[in-house]
Amino acid sequence: LALDAADLRALPESEGDWRAALRGLTRAFPDDEPWHLIVADRTRPAFFQPPDPGGLKWTAVATPDALDMLITSRNHDVKREIAHDAGPEDWIHALVSLQTMEGFGGAGNYGIARMNGGSSSRVLIGLAPASEGSGDVDPSAWWRRDVLRLVGARTGLEGTALLWLAPWPETHAFDLQALDPLFVEVCRRIRLVADGERIAAERSTSKAARIAAKEAKGNTGDPWAPIHVAEGKAFTLGEGDWTHERLVTLLFAGDGREWIVPPLARSFPGEEVGPMVLIAEAFARGNSKTDGFRSRIVPVPEAMVGDLFGERPVMVADGLLRDIAAADVALRDGLALVAAGGERDKVAKPHYRRSEPARQRLRREADRLFFPELWRRVAAREDADFTRLRLAFLMALADIARREFVAAM
Repeated sequence: LALDAADLRALPESEGDWRAALRGLTRAFPDDEPWHLIVADRTRPAFFQPPDPGGLKWTAVATPDALDMLITSRNHDVKREIAHDAGPEDWIHALVSLQTMEGFGGAGNYGIARMNGGSSSRVLIGLAPASEGSGDVDPSAWWRRDVLRLVGARTGLEGTALLWLAPWPETHAFDLQALDPLFVEVCRRIRLVADGERIAAERSTSKAARIAAKEAKGNTGDPWAPIHVAEGKAFTLGEGDWTHERLVTLLFAGDGREWIVPPLARSFPGEEVGPMVLIAEAFARGNSKTDGFRSRIVPVPEAMVGDLFGERPVMVADGLLRDIAAADVALRDGLALVAAGGERDKVAKPHYRRSEPARQRLRREADRLFFPELWRRVAAREDADFTRLRLAFLMALADIARREFVAAM
């Protein structure tokens, strides 16, 4: 947003140039209030803190971990309000996490617009350059890549961008169409205050969500979000994890696909010169509960980058799923038959349920093998090589299934 507003298409190389670009987004505030953690005049914005409209009831928040978005009902698993020695950086992380990722937290505590409902999750799926000589993420290269790709597709700000700058009178909500597609939102009324030598916070409620976007179902132009083709809604991770089945559904589903691959998950010209990683992340969330931060990083070989979601990877992924399903069914049926005492006509749902722990372990092993096998098969150009790879994979699945069968017996 800062580069676009300054009509820059390259990253500045100095701190001063970055400061000037960021200040260009807040020209109405020559004293830089939007970039300060604490601003004494509460009618002015502070960093990720909208102005106080007056007449609100404020509640004290002692520590940044009490401000953050984690839901803890019994306070015995993840303790709250323990970060008493917190510094400015801790408050910054808590503010950004809450204001850009939070869901519905009860009356007066509304969630963000960039997810499909208050019990959903904001999802990131993207490609990033790998660190030299490893399959790890290079954070700086990832950030640089995404910023340059985004700014290269823009031609200027298209509406309100930093939502914490604007007054927030009660019942007033932004129209989604009035916002820049890359808007940075705030969903809660928060103000940081000085408590002697420490920083503390105060929170208040609102009578309406900051953005009137319920009908958008999270489809707000977020460049990392998969969007459902038919329903136009953003993907929600819910409870669970980034399994290979889930990633195939989102990214490798072929012509009849359900989901649109996010723009920043696709490769760009020139990125075939080195390996990359596919990143899938979200804070898993259900109805009034959270299920933890879920992250999966899948190394993508250099040869695969240019045609990552092309026809051949989609075809191979589908075949791999069928092979895994065949082993899974064999294990399920064999164990169900044992549970029924070997009498096939007596096999019923309770017997199939007995097989579930073994099947779960098989699926976890298959998940570990899936993407390396996908890249190997996509790279195979001769039928004989493809057949050899498939046979080896089937034999590996069979060995796992036999081992789980014996253990379950």
